[in-house]
Amino acid sequence: MTETETNTYDVVVLGAGPVGENVADRTRAAGLTTAVVESELVGGECSYWACMPSKALLRPVIARADARRLPGLRQAVQGPLDADAVLARRNWYTGDWTDDGQADWLKSIGADLHRGHGRLTGPRTVTVGDTVLTARHAVVVATGTRAALPDLPGLADVRPWTSREATSAQAAPGRLVVVGGGVVATEMATAWQALGSQVTLLVRGKGLLDRMEPFAGELVAEALTEAGADVRTGTSVASVTRTDGVVVVVTDTGERIEADEILFAVGRAPRTDDIGLESVGLEPGSWLGVDDSLRVTGTDWLYGVGDVNHRALLTHQGKYQARIAGAAIAARAAGTPLTQNDPWGAHSATADHECVPQVVFTDPEAASVGLSLAEAERAGHRVRAVDVDMSSVAGAGLYAEGYKGRARMVVDLERETLRGVTFVGPGVGELIHSATVAVVGQVPIARLWHAVPSYPTISEVWLRLLEAFRDN
Repeated sequence: MTETETNTYDVVVLGAGPVGENVADRTRAAGLTTAVVESELVGGECSYWACMPSKALLRPVIARADARRLPGLRQAVQGPLDADAVLARRNWYTGDWTDDGQADWLKSIGADLHRGHGRLTGPRTVTVGDTVLTARHAVVVATGTRAALPDLPGLADVRPWTSREATSAQAAPGRLVVVGGGVVATEMATAWQALGSQVTLLVRGKGLLDRMEPFAGELVAEALTEAGADVRTGTSVASVTRTDGVVVVVTDTGERIEADEILFAVGRAPRTDDIGLESVGLEPGSWLGVDDSLRVTGTDWLYGVGDVNHRALLTHQGKYQARIAGAAIAARAAGTPLTQNDPWGAHSATADHECVPQVVFTDPEAASVGLSLAEAERAGHRVRAVDVDMSSVAGAGLYAEGYKGRARMVVDLERETLRGVTFVGPGVGELIHSATVAVVGQVPIARLWHAVPSYPTISEVWLRLLEAFRDN
């Protein structure tokens, strides 16, 4: 019989992705002893199967697309991408799926790493194998999400791709069916089409990127089609089988599509099904409801940070929440009251959840922050949308010949501030932070008029937007 080892810490963190790492960093900086539990790779989904590998795959695709829009360079980049070189660079960015560097970083900040599957076994208690970790102040669940798969008979036998296989594959399949119309679906369709796959994109809804302004999905769908992908909206998968290596998809209309691989990118599910939630009166597999300090509703010691609380399934938002949670845990441990007035968020609750920025790294890029027009109207705000063709600014024309893009700001007519901003076009990912500052800061429209954009940059679209609002 193996003897059980018991260790006591101030804080125990379940999950060593970017969110768990940031919680540990903040609690250790506050002088709290911290243990981090990880069953896979330190660095989590983002480092190995999401943000980093996907953007490493997409960067050469976008760079080539931009180069093809420039006379004098267009002819030099007409050939195919060197897929082997692209994949090798992607492998480098994942550390070839080893986590020595990130594990060493945890050690450097003074956090203890416990490898293995951690489960709650009661209040303030986490068990990892034969080791029991007890938390004086807080247990933080930062286990993230996994890809959700549809309930199709025999799907497991098909061995479908999820986001993990799509970002880690070592060769481009000849034919790839992508099911879904969101961020993962559009980004991976963009990447693998450019790397040599013939992509068929099956979208159940009316269009792509349905959480953004409608024109975002329209422009991305148009570009994917021009690149050679087959984009089919209003199409569902009725069945899928694999025989002799060939995937056969039958749609709801009875159409038969053959492929070498199929990627399902139809949503995410919380990784909370086997972490012992039942031991503390919570439902296994559920999203964790939290307050604005990320503390799980009904508890005074359990925190749900990042994807698991379903507030915003984005790495940067999860890291932001981690900073807030770490500060809140430290404040409570010290008996310090929380405040919303600390400018650096040292003891503050989270900011308005409407102000969430996101970039979709397709060609063209799509970037947004805050509410879309439809969301703002549903929320009961009195708003007006102001749209501008991004090709109207000199910087766009210099960036790329035939630049296609669109910008929208959603103006709150009562506050005369911005509720949301959306940009679609080449290079707009680097433009969205200016919009984030305006939305989060609730900068008055009249004051934005004095934020003069440099000429000739694409940022001059701000001037065109403000002029359009003033003149209409």
